[in-house]
Amino acid sequence: MPPTDKAAILLASNRGPVSFTLKDDGTFALKRGGGGLVSSLSAIDPSAGVIWICAALSDADRRAARHAPGGRLDQAGHDTGGQAVRMLDIDPATFNRAYNAIANSTLWFIHHMLYDTANQPVFDARFRKEWASYEAYNTAFADALAADAAKGAKVMVQDYHLTLTPRLLRDRRADLRIGYFTHTPWAPSEYFQLLPDDVAREVLEGVLGADYAAFHTRRWAGAFLDCCETVLGAKVDREELTVTHAGRTTRVGVHGLGADGDFLRDRAAQTDVEAHVTALREQVGDRKLIVRVDRTELSKNIVRGLLAYRHLLREHPEWHGRVVHLAFAYPSRHDLPEYREYTAAVRRTAAEIVEEFATPDWQPLILHVNDDFPRSLAAYRMADVVLVNPIRDGMNLVAKEAPVLSEKGCALVLSREAGAFFDLGQDAIVVNPYDVTGTAEALHQALTMDDAERIARCRRLAAAATALPPGKWLADQLAALE
Repeated sequence: MPPTDKAAILLASNRGPVSFTLKDDGTFALKRGGGGLVSSLSAIDPSAGVIWICAALSDADRRAARHAPGGRLDQAGHDTGGQAVRMLDIDPATFNRAYNAIANSTLWFIHHMLYDTANQPVFDARFRKEWASYEAYNTAFADALAADAAKGAKVMVQDYHLTLTPRLLRDRRADLRIGYFTHTPWAPSEYFQLLPDDVAREVLEGVLGADYAAFHTRRWAGAFLDCCETVLGAKVDREELTVTHAGRTTRVGVHGLGADGDFLRDRAAQTDVEAHVTALREQVGDRKLIVRVDRTELSKNIVRGLLAYRHLLREHPEWHGRVVHLAFAYPSRHDLPEYREYTAAVRRTAAEIVEEFATPDWQPLILHVNDDFPRSLAAYRMADVVLVNPIRDGMNLVAKEAPVLSEKGCALVLSREAGAFFDLGQDAIVVNPYDVTGTAEALHQALTMDDAERIARCRRLAAAATALPPGKWLADQLAALE
């Protein structure tokens, strides 16, 4: 960091690069993350002066933040991988309302079009209290960024948790170059307008506080432009990808995040992954293997994927005893009742399939409802078919990671509603995620694909998947802020 301890580059996200748990003796156990943002930062010259600002997500995180000077974990001696990290200790009730009630139960549902609109949403007095917490949460980030930024610094604000932050930061520091990226889809205008009118405007004007707002695909960028035009009456240029509103112009970009091929290959060659490969081969034998890896997130469409596999076994009995479906579906957002019920539905459907088809020497479906990254990498290496069938997804990195690691060339069955479709659709078998019978036939097509064609497709998928690795993805957006 420069002597002033002000950063020339700042990254803001809800989740940071490290998290904490408390040991029995009251000391901290630290876990470092390994996602795309972490590897992206590794591509930036440390001498540039970078600070990552994130929220404390747990009681242990909050305690660690309180024990660090100004929340600076690196200055408290924690192993942050050489990164300067400021963790914000936001009031737990405020954080819960902002994160669970607004980010995950409102904005996520809007952008993924998940509402049962006959019954939800209901925007009442409780919602207004929750929205006020979301505003306070975003304000805490804007204040921290404003305090830590050097003059003329570049700031990259990440995702739907922080849609208000760009404008709030602009109000505080007009000298900064502000970028915003959302990792979700963006809702079409008619669906976005389920939000209360003032909230819809506040979200859009929040993003437009950025100099540069970016999305995974042209489709999501186009939906954002439509919302700005319809809701705000903004001037939109769809060829130049600009939005002009309230005297300012925001440029809109498209950056389809790719897989970090070097990291994946190195990690997948380690001994813990090899151990999982050995264990899975003992379970599966020489049978064909259909793999899916997802959080039990409503938008991931796991239940319909299981129903499609059941339909495959009913309509194509020649696969009995010859195929196994490995479904890794680890719990997500269990603070929310909808997600607890969805995880239960995944378990019930899987149990029904096993009861209907299992024999003493054949387990047709293996379900794991817990997160195990090395095991997932092992499954990618072994897969004959990878199923990625979300209802709607900003990108979906599983679709990109699996072809990179496949040892024998996997076929990819891919929803047309995943952002990854726009990069991979030419070599995937594309499905309508709501069509269970169509997905079943796509699985049959994938299982029976000629070896040479499957291998050739997989090679092209892997090349497309790694075309914009995380480091270049972030560097391109920083360059756009020049």
